[in-house]
Amino acid sequence: MTLSMEARGLLIDSLREGIADGSVELGAAVRRLRVEVATMQQAPFASLCKISVRTLIQIEQGVGNPTLKSLNAVFKPFGLQMGVVKRPRRIR
Repeated sequence: MTLSMEARGLLIDSLREGIADGSVELGAAVRRLRVEVATMQQAPFASLCKISVRTLIQIEQGVGNPTLKSLNAVFKPFGLQMGVVKRPRRIR
Protein backbone atom coordinates (compact mmCIF):
# COMPACT_ATOMS: atom_id res chain seq x y z
CA MET A 1 0.00 0.00 0.00
CA THR A 2 1.46 3.34 -1.03
CA LEU A 3 0.70 6.60 0.71
CA SER A 4 -0.35 9.77 -1.05
CA MET A 5 2.08 12.68 -1.01
CA GLU A 6 -0.11 14.42 1.57
CA ALA A 7 -0.22 11.34 3.82
CA ARG A 8 3.57 10.97 3.53
CA GLY A 9 4.02 14.58 4.59
CA LEU A 10 1.70 14.13 7.55
CA LEU A 11 3.52 10.96 8.64
CA ILE A 12 6.92 12.66 8.39
CA ASP A 13 5.65 15.60 10.46
CA SER A 14 4.08 13.28 13.02
CA LEU A 15 7.28 11.27 13.42
CA ARG A 16 9.37 14.45 13.64
CA GLU A 17 7.15 15.75 16.43
CA GLY A 18 7.22 12.36 18.17
CA ILE A 19 11.00 12.30 18.16
CA ALA A 20 11.13 15.88 19.48
CA ASP A 21 8.72 15.23 22.36
CA GLY A 22 10.16 11.81 23.18
CA SER A 23 7.06 9.79 22.39
CA VAL A 24 8.71 8.03 19.41
CA GLU A 25 12.10 6.33 19.58
CA LEU A 26 14.60 7.34 16.93
CA GLY A 27 15.05 3.82 15.56
CA ALA A 28 11.30 3.23 15.28
CA ALA A 29 10.93 6.50 13.40
CA VAL A 30 13.70 5.60 10.96
CA ARG A 31 12.13 2.20 10.31
CA ARG A 32 8.67 3.69 9.73
CA LEU A 33 10.10 6.31 7.38
CA ARG A 34 11.98 3.66 5.42
CA VAL A 35 9.06 1.22 5.23
CA GLU A 36 6.01 3.48 5.02
CA VAL A 37 7.33 6.55 3.21
CA ALA A 38 10.25 5.30 1.11
CA THR A 39 8.81 1.76 0.72
CA MET A 40 12.34 0.36 0.58
CA GLN A 41 14.09 -2.70 1.96
CA GLN A 42 17.08 -2.18 4.23
CA ALA A 43 19.86 -2.86 1.71
CA PRO A 44 18.71 -0.44 -1.00
CA PHE A 45 17.88 2.23 1.59
CA ALA A 46 21.29 1.88 3.24
CA SER A 47 22.91 2.20 -0.18
CA LEU A 48 20.86 5.32 -0.94
CA CYS A 49 22.00 6.82 2.38
CA LYS A 50 25.62 5.73 1.82
CA ILE A 51 25.78 3.81 5.09
CA SER A 52 26.24 0.10 5.75
CA VAL A 53 23.28 -2.20 6.22
CA ARG A 54 24.70 -3.04 9.65
CA THR A 55 24.64 0.64 10.65
CA LEU A 56 21.03 0.97 9.46
CA ILE A 57 20.00 -2.15 11.39
CA GLN A 58 21.66 -0.83 14.54
CA ILE A 59 19.93 2.55 14.17
CA GLU A 60 16.53 0.92 13.64
CA GLN A 61 17.02 -1.41 16.62
CA GLY A 62 18.23 1.43 18.86
CA VAL A 63 21.54 -0.25 19.60
CA GLY A 64 25.11 0.89 19.14
CA ASN A 65 26.19 4.49 19.05
CA PRO A 66 25.41 5.99 15.63
CA THR A 67 27.28 9.07 14.52
CA LEU A 68 25.51 12.31 13.77
CA LYS A 69 26.62 11.85 10.17
CA SER A 70 24.87 8.45 9.96
CA LEU A 71 21.68 9.78 11.53
CA ASN A 72 21.61 12.76 9.18
CA ALA A 73 22.18 10.40 6.26
CA VAL A 74 19.04 8.37 7.05
CA PHE A 75 16.91 11.47 7.63
CA LYS A 76 18.11 13.42 4.57
CA PRO A 77 15.85 11.63 2.03
CA PHE A 78 12.86 12.86 4.05
CA GLY A 79 14.01 16.47 4.30
CA LEU A 80 15.00 16.10 7.95
CA GLN A 81 18.18 16.41 9.98
CA MET A 82 19.18 15.98 13.59
CA GLY A 83 19.17 19.08 15.76
CA VAL A 84 18.87 20.53 19.22
CA VAL A 85 15.42 21.24 20.63
CA LYS A 86 14.37 22.72 23.91
CA ARG A 87 13.02 20.11 26.30
CA PRO A 88 9.58 20.74 27.76
CA ARG A 89 9.53 21.44 31.48
CA ARG A 90 8.47 18.55 33.63
CA ILE A 91 6.20 19.43 36.52
CA ARG A 92 7.06 17.44 39.62
